Amino acid sequence: MTGQEEPAGQKETVREVAVGTETAIRVVLADDQPLVRAGLRTVLEGTADAHVVGEAGTGAQAVRLARELRPDVVLMDIRMPGMDGIEATQMITSGPPATRVVILTTFDDDDNVYAALRAGASGFLVKDMALDDILTAVRVVAAGDALIAPGVTRRLIEEFAARPAAVRRPRELAGVTEREHEVLTLVGRGLSNAEIAASLHISPGTAKAHVASLLAKLGARDRVQLVIAAYDAGLVSPSR
Repeated sequence: MTGQEEPAGQKETVREVAVGTETAIRVVLADDQPLVRAGLRTVLEGTADAHVVGEAGTGAQAVRLARELRPDVVLMDIRMPGMDGIEATQMITSGPPATRVVILTTFDDDDNVYAALRAGASGFLVKDMALDDILTAVRVVAAGDALIAPGVTRRLIEEFAARPAAVRRPRELAGVTEREHEVLTLVGRGLSNAEIAASLHISPGTAKAHVASLLAKLGARDRVQLVIAAYDAGLVSPSR
């Protein structure tokens, strides 16, 4: 780990998987607020396709549980005592690729979201969103996609555009065709495959194929990383 001592009073919990949930989405909850974890656990375990297998009150505990339990999804708070959610996310996503991390944050007062996405998170959720929407997000991420809604994308870009310009890395876009540049720009703006298809007057299947090609060419894990690549390459900005 990092040599940090875990704060007193933060307990981790491992839950037995109930009969009939072997195929359910396995989730670890990482948040230092027990009430937040309780609310998330209630909505997740109220369904047949999701099961909470562990709870962590610190980042270090989240990393340990992720390595021991190999969950499908970790719902990760950013601000936790000791190791924060960004460092924990980086450690989890640098391991076996099966485990995906979704950040839980209060976006308006937390400027670390972009860093968390760079650390390998597959998306993020705002804590005051409806619990049913959080359940939907868990399903989306567990299926291998990333959660980054158009409104979220715009806010991310606006939040970080005020910072010093990112160092452009044009070599990362080597081999990307003109059409793929167009697709990457639209992904960066938060459009879905269907919306990209409509915008470019191509079929949804063709749009999906272009996105898959971009993932391969840019070595991106998911759409979140494509959004970051589009922003870094200067293809999207708050005014475009």
